[in-house]
Amino acid sequence: MTSVFITCAVTGSGDTVGKSDRVPFTPAAIAEDCIGAAKAGAAVVHIHVRDPITGAPSRNVEYYAEVVDRVRSSDVDVVINLTSGMGGDLTFGSVEQPLPVDEVATDMAGATERLEHISTLRPEITTLDCGSMNFGEGDYVMTNTPAMLQEMARQITELGVRPEIEAFDTGHLWHAKSLVEDGWIEDPVMIQLCMGIPWGAPADINTFMAMVNNVPDSWTFSAFSIGRMQLQYVSLAAIAGGNVRVGLEDNLYLGRGELATNASLVERAGEILGGMNIGLKSAADVRTELQLTKHG
Repeated sequence: MTSVFITCAVTGSGDTVGKSDRVPFTPAAIAEDCIGAAKAGAAVVHIHVRDPITGAPSRNVEYYAEVVDRVRSSDVDVVINLTSGMGGDLTFGSVEQPLPVDEVATDMAGATERLEHISTLRPEITTLDCGSMNFGEGDYVMTNTPAMLQEMARQITELGVRPEIEAFDTGHLWHAKSLVEDGWIEDPVMIQLCMGIPWGAPADINTFMAMVNNVPDSWTFSAFSIGRMQLQYVSLAAIAGGNVRVGLEDNLYLGRGELATNASLVERAGEILGGMNIGLKSAADVRTELQLTKHG
């Protein structure tokens, strides 16, 4: 039987806390959802942290440490994947006066600072957003320069952590190949195809297959789409030969008007895959496949 692994992206950094009371934002709640997702069938949990009072996105290493400690000391086995996407957030002032930038909304940090929680906690995986793009509306730009990506990839590899390349568009995939070819990222290579995020790769089938067809055969890939397309992409990703990602970072609903939990999204993904005669890989399977080092 063919088998895949499920990644659960439990909270993200988007403006979702006020849209659903199911979105966890304290370290304890985030850890609880990671554990619940693992029990529901997720082999990997992808973790952001938030301010435990306001729910705003955060890079606080202490929050990450509490989440990771709670998950590692629990009775579940799950691969820990911490984001490294924070610290590349650039918001311009306005269309008529772009400079100075919006200092409240802008969070730009150096490579070492962006990876402080990675060097401290040594997760098995950390994400590497492989490019810059207009991300949603307004004056916000997700910013990751070639030099920044090279240095982050170098440090991640030196720490014994596996980078998960995040490709939001075809150019990001092209750049990822160059990072691998130039030796910044080592085998085995893993990549996440991130579909449907304005203004990256749209979630239509032709764009998705163009991305899939340009992933080297030796790489391991996962794919997801945001919003109502998330659960459709469970089957699309698996049919295309990849692994799947679900979770409240990308989608708040199980069905029309029915708010989801992370565990319920993982359970539904498992049901979809089971109906397709596709099994689920365990955390141990993923560690073997991707040659991950379990720290802590």
